[in-house]
Amino acid sequence: MNDSFEPSANDATCDWLVMAAHPDDAELGMGGTMLKAAAQGLRVVVVDWTRGELGTRGSAELRMQEAAMAAKKIGLFDRDQLDLGDGYFEENRELLHRLIEVIRRYRPKVIWGNSVSDRHPDHGRASEILRRAVFMSALPKVQTEWKGKSQDAWRAPLLGFYIQDHYHKPDFVVDITPFAQAKEELLRCFGSQFHQEGSLEEMTPIARPDFLPFVEARSREMGRWIGVEFGEGFLLDRPLSIKDMGLLV
Repeated sequence: MNDSFEPSANDATCDWLVMAAHPDDAELGMGGTMLKAAAQGLRVVVVDWTRGELGTRGSAELRMQEAAMAAKKIGLFDRDQLDLGDGYFEENRELLHRLIEVIRRYRPKVIWGNSVSDRHPDHGRASEILRRAVFMSALPKVQTEWKGKSQDAWRAPLLGFYIQDHYHKPDFVVDITPFAQAKEELLRCFGSQFHQEGSLEEMTPIARPDFLPFVEARSREMGRWIGVEFGEGFLLDRPLSIKDMGLLV
């Protein structure tokens, strides 16, 4: 990460491990929920798979700076960058083992991943790869190392996926009403990607003037499901049980 963000730890356990194909995916999909979790004292870690280097606007270096600013604003326990190759990462043994190493290093209670299908093909692909990595992380015969030491298998109690550009009916919704304004400010950290009056950079689907209002409208739509003003929706890998309630905000 950029020097402007100092992680709390790089080899300690966390409550939530949030995986994101690109810097800003996690903030757009569940920024309010991460703010809420961090405010409640949960240790939240974001792991970006790529630097977003194929993005039409901005640059990889700028996006790293933006990700560091966002990490500080959320109060993340840690933020990591895997640099797997924007647009090109594919499921293979090496990539799976890198993900398993991360999961076993942080030993999260909940893992969140990209949307199961979406406008950007990296999102759905990352979701499927993550699902397999989470499963394999629990297998003792899959051997990985961190800092020269073998890692123990880790079975994450819960796996879920945040909803991004395309609509999915949520399995559950988090009330982020008290954090709606903070999420709006959080997204400003990624200013290179969104609409800027007078910008000469090429227009993209997320740089249109109506994109951030769309994000707010989606949040209002999700909130309406549970009778609040703003919410963020999630899909789950399995049905929730009563004992899962303590893992969530």
